[in-house]
Amino acid sequence: MFDVQTYLTRLGIDGPVRPDLDTLRRVHKGHLLSIAFDNSLNADAERGFEVLGDVRIDDDAVFDAIVTGGRGGVCYELNGLLRRLLTDLGYDVRILGAAVIQVNGEFGPELEHIFNCVHLDGEIWLVDVGLAGPSFLEPLRITDEIQTQYGVDYRLVPEDGYHTLQRRAQGAGWSSVYRFRLQDRSLSEWLTLVPTLDDFPVELQLVGTRIHSRAVDNGQMVLIGRRYVKVEDGKEEIRVLARPEQYREVVDLILTNTGS
Repeated sequence: MFDVQTYLTRLGIDGPVRPDLDTLRRVHKGHLLSIAFDNSLNADAERGFEVLGDVRIDDDAVFDAIVTGGRGGVCYELNGLLRRLLTDLGYDVRILGAAVIQVNGEFGPELEHIFNCVHLDGEIWLVDVGLAGPSFLEPLRITDEIQTQYGVDYRLVPEDGYHTLQRRAQGAGWSSVYRFRLQDRSLSEWLTLVPTLDDFPVELQLVGTRIHSRAVDNGQMVLIGRRYVKVEDGKEEIRVLARPEQYREVVDLILTNTGS
């Protein structure tokens, strides 16, 4: 059963909270530290885009499975739970949809990814705890300025009605994460998504690919198939885990959060 205090305790947050920027930052990072992105336990997620036809969740059932049960989740589950938590804490939360950059350098379908934003004190903050790849650990403000978190730079590039989120690790160039329109979305919009995917190349859908991700205090661990990305203080290391024991060790590390 969904319970705010149980949720906050799972995120490592104690004491009084109020709907301000400090709490938003603590909740966002605490979520990424405490709860993994994990599509291996979600049968729907392994069917690829098919599940995106309905991104509604049963708050109580998903809460029991993830927050109290200890499993990870996928974007619509994690960001759906976060949306409920922030709303209950008194934040003005809106739904956004994004097209994620693909392996061929092009963007996927416009509503491929579901996340949130918070309107707070006249500013808009992106909040996203359900992205499979390296992402921001604390909320990002909608601004033209470069924002730096734990050694990684982020910027929002406006183009053709979209905002493209880009990140830059130390010693690397800018790379796109996803693009989105800054417009409030309704969950019902995802019902129209599946018919638009007929022409989307199946090799870009990552169908059946195991994806695991979790933040550490100064970075992130991301495993997509056998490709392991480790980010620490802005430095990014990428390697392929060829040996089964290497793969199993990293999966256990991400899912149990026993260290970095």
